[in-house]
Amino acid sequence: MQPVSEALIGEVHDLAVTIGTRAAEIARSRRAGGIEVAYSKSAIADIVTDADRETEQFVRHALAEARPDDGFLGEEFDAVPSASGLTWVVDPIDGTVNYLYGLDPCAVSIAVVEGDPTGTQWRAIAGVVVNIFSGRVYSAAVGRGAWADGDRLAVATTTSLPVTLVATGFQYAPEVRVRQARVLANLLGTVRDIRRFGAAAIDLCLLAEGKVDLFYEIGLKPWDFMAGALIAQEAGAIVRGRGGSTRPSGELLIAANSTLIDQLQPMIEGWVRAEDL
Repeated sequence: MQPVSEALIGEVHDLAVTIGTRAAEIARSRRAGGIEVAYSKSAIADIVTDADRETEQFVRHALAEARPDDGFLGEEFDAVPSASGLTWVVDPIDGTVNYLYGLDPCAVSIAVVEGDPTGTQWRAIAGVVVNIFSGRVYSAAVGRGAWADGDRLAVATTTSLPVTLVATGFQYAPEVRVRQARVLANLLGTVRDIRRFGAAAIDLCLLAEGKVDLFYEIGLKPWDFMAGALIAQEAGAIVRGRGGSTRPSGELLIAANSTLIDQLQPMIEGWVRAEDL
């Protein structure tokens, strides 16, 4: 991968914030008018609404107009290959079940990635996560820190497991959820408590804010985590994949300050292996 200039990093960061904020406004307005499930994907709980598709189409068209040579990887439509080396990775509504029920949180998530985001040699250079209902804007650019509505973010300094608050989520397939629940049962005997907010992008932003101490999840897609992971990293979190890899993937994403991740990752991975996840 060729180095990306500081000017370009700033440009795509600002564009992500502008488009992400507008996309969240569209999704919020659409929800106020009432919505229905358009169809289910991998399981009955894995839903898509017309608002998901409309929001992604807005983002796709806005980016194609502003940066026609960039690629696009979104949740709802076919990918567009990149001619520039940059790809926009978009979840139009992360937390669709929350969105359906009118529950906070749910978010628009947009990451700008250098390299192939479906491969192993990619780097997120900018990202934005916009809470659809509150309008709170989280963003980061590589090497420039993470911010929320003008405030600099920093991860919590918690180091003791008995006072550690963990956020996590679950896959949609019922048989997989049962095994994930057994992993969680082990964890509950080790930490203060867990929270399940239903939107991985927001989980990672709450980690960046210091409102939870550790986040882990199995089975995420690139659009679920790439923006949030960069925001967490720029706030001081260590973000890893399975086996301590520095590159998170759908197999596992775990993020926390350096002390907590070193303590909890071996435990979590052991429980995950025991459940064949």
